[in-house]
Amino acid sequence: MTATRVRTELEGGARVVELPRLALIVLSGDLRGREHVMEGDALRIGKSGENDFVLADQTVSRIHCEIVREARGYLLRDLGSTNGTLLDGAEIREVYLRPGAILTVGKIELKVRTFAERIEVLPSERELFGGAVGKSAPMREIFGLLEKLAPSDATVLLGGETGTGKDVLARAIHEASPRKERPLIVVDCGAVVGSLIESELFGHEKGAFTGATAARQGAFELADGGTLFLDEIGELPLDLQPKLLRVLEQRAFRRVGGNREQRVDVRIVAASKRNLKMEVERGKFREDLYFRLAVVPLELPPLRERLEDLPLLVERLLRDLSREVPDAPPLTIAKSALEALSGHDWPGNVRELRNVLARAAYITRAAGESEIRLGHVPMGAPALGAAGGEGELIPPFDPELSYRDTKSRFEEMFEKRYVSWLLDRHEGNISAAARAADMDRKYLHKLAKKHGVHPSQKK
Repeated sequence: MTATRVRTELEGGARVVELPRLALIVLSGDLRGREHVMEGDALRIGKSGENDFVLADQTVSRIHCEIVREARGYLLRDLGSTNGTLLDGAEIREVYLRPGAILTVGKIELKVRTFAERIEVLPSERELFGGAVGKSAPMREIFGLLEKLAPSDATVLLGGETGTGKDVLARAIHEASPRKERPLIVVDCGAVVGSLIESELFGHEKGAFTGATAARQGAFELADGGTLFLDEIGELPLDLQPKLLRVLEQRAFRRVGGNREQRVDVRIVAASKRNLKMEVERGKFREDLYFRLAVVPLELPPLRERLEDLPLLVERLLRDLSREVPDAPPLTIAKSALEALSGHDWPGNVRELRNVLARAAYITRAAGESEIRLGHVPMGAPALGAAGGEGELIPPFDPELSYRDTKSRFEEMFEKRYVSWLLDRHEGNISAAARAADMDRKYLHKLAKKHGVHPSQKK
């Protein structure tokens, strides 16, 4: 009985999503006939009011047992109860449930019922979901699916190239959920030093390691009741992946250097630019963790595959940039400049578009204007490589310069533009940028500082 995957299929032109669900039907006691549907990834049963399913019977322990949703199915685990937990008459410590099984908690009998909740998903009629915008069919399909699933606690895995807006969509999911009044905690698994990522996630006690001068809360603890966004989850070290899996399944953890188990209630949204299925095949990512995260897998299309969304994105980004200078006139864009933007392939996706518009906005305001014109955008030249023209990508040739000096000038310009683009694409991560470009990391540091585009030189 697979418990964690959402199955989608096309039916009559609409996408049908099947959410696997589990319910417990009370067969005896004061609650006889009542059905309790499991919400989220764990269900604790006992007579204490802190449980998810309260059975107020003297034969039931305060915290009696729990059911955890795992990749293989629903795992029933006894939690050291006084009278034990039985499954079909046999006492158990932990076992996977099957449909129709009879679970006995103290003297209360519960019948296990599994079912698939079918949700028909049509493309959204709206062109935005939170801060994400798009009118193309792929984006409206994503919006339509999230309008149905964001209010649930389903784990979402966002895939797609760098800069496609995975972080924006993660925040939108949180804002569309009942948890929006609680914290949204973001952990960039690719930006934290490997030796510190465990402390970043789970926290640590004072003296747990050299430099731990005080106890510290981790991301899981800080996100309790809210949402934890694990960005670039594909960068998580392999040796830490089993620990993360255990926390996701049990919703409990210990701080580094601590002995006390702490329970948390968090909704997980994860993202990765890597193809995690391929990483699983290569042995770089645990299969059980992948299936645990990919409950609702969504692949965000690159901007080059949804250029019809570009005018809408430009409008939204210019509105945001206008707010940064409230006393200045709102920014607009000329048709010729918009056409130039539409002709670009956008390897850095929406993030690159925002950076281009931010630079264009600066140039426009410096000129005392509010309309971004063709000459204000880097790709606004009449033709790449053409001589003459305002704001072109390649400057005109200077008859006073020798061939060697002209070539050096062009190489200098290429070097600066390429390094700036490369670092933008990798969010200022020198190591990741060097790997992607097959460059020596120290040499990339040197070039970035030479041209004034090193992350440490930016304010």
